[in-house]
Amino acid sequence: MAQKFMAEGPMPQSPMIFDRALLRRRRRRAAALGPATFLLDRVAEDLAERLAAVLRRFDLALDLGTPGEAVRMALTGLDSIGTIVRADAVPDRDMTRAEKFIAADEEALPIRDGTLDLVVSALALQFVNDLPGALVQIRRVLKPDGLFVAALLGGETLTELRQSFAAAESEVEGGASPRVAPFADLRDLGALLQRAGFALPVTDTDRLVVRYDSAFGLMQDLRRMGATNALIARRRTPLRRATLTRTAEIYAQRFADDDGRIRATFEVVWLSGWAPDPSQQQPLKPGTAQARLADALGAKEISTGEKAGG
Repeated sequence: MAQKFMAEGPMPQSPMIFDRALLRRRRRRAAALGPATFLLDRVAEDLAERLAAVLRRFDLALDLGTPGEAVRMALTGLDSIGTIVRADAVPDRDMTRAEKFIAADEEALPIRDGTLDLVVSALALQFVNDLPGALVQIRRVLKPDGLFVAALLGGETLTELRQSFAAAESEVEGGASPRVAPFADLRDLGALLQRAGFALPVTDTDRLVVRYDSAFGLMQDLRRMGATNALIARRRTPLRRATLTRTAEIYAQRFADDDGRIRATFEVVWLSGWAPDPSQQQPLKPGTAQARLADALGAKEISTGEKAGG
């Protein structure tokens, strides 16, 4: 089945922000440890609810880069979705045995133009090096009037951990290094959808606050998500025990509730857009409106150059 999607041609080059090979190794380690899937499960459930509200049929869908089976399982029960193909650079044994799987990286889709009715992705695109380029590729592989829906981590994700690490490193080591990825801002992502050529782009956010007994519990979950530091600019020397201990202390001092448990924020940014098609609703051309805005608002229209109250 994968052969039907394959396209020939050079793969695009991306600026290096994340160590993609290290990310893949971290995901494999997370699978061996027993992955923490609570956030992915929540996103998959929300994705299914969003697609259930779309009154149209998607015969061929691609789940792009999503770790694990959560999204496929959530969407399988929707009558509006036909075949779901998974594309991932880190396949597990179940995926490699499945017929509906292709080995592919989010940054280089080996899929023909105008092939897919739907592309979804959950908690994967925040780690691509060239997000604008990835969105252009997704737009390219969609059929006219095809839909793209994705969830990725936003700029407020792990803000508590970021602040605690920065304070601890400055105090213990005399300077801070990048420890938490620089996630994208909501407004920037909306603009990227438009630049990539999507019609009717929509962005919104969902904020989830998870509580832990200590910062060490949060860090353990991040390892089990395969989401620990993979920045190219990360410090390559091992983290000092004193710095780690001080990070946990600062975290508890600044971000603990009355019961002593700490808070960790995960901001999920939702993106959606349609591949352009003539059947879609189009904005009116200037001067073609059939009713005046002043009439709709019940206000007096003031012509250009006329002073209000004149």
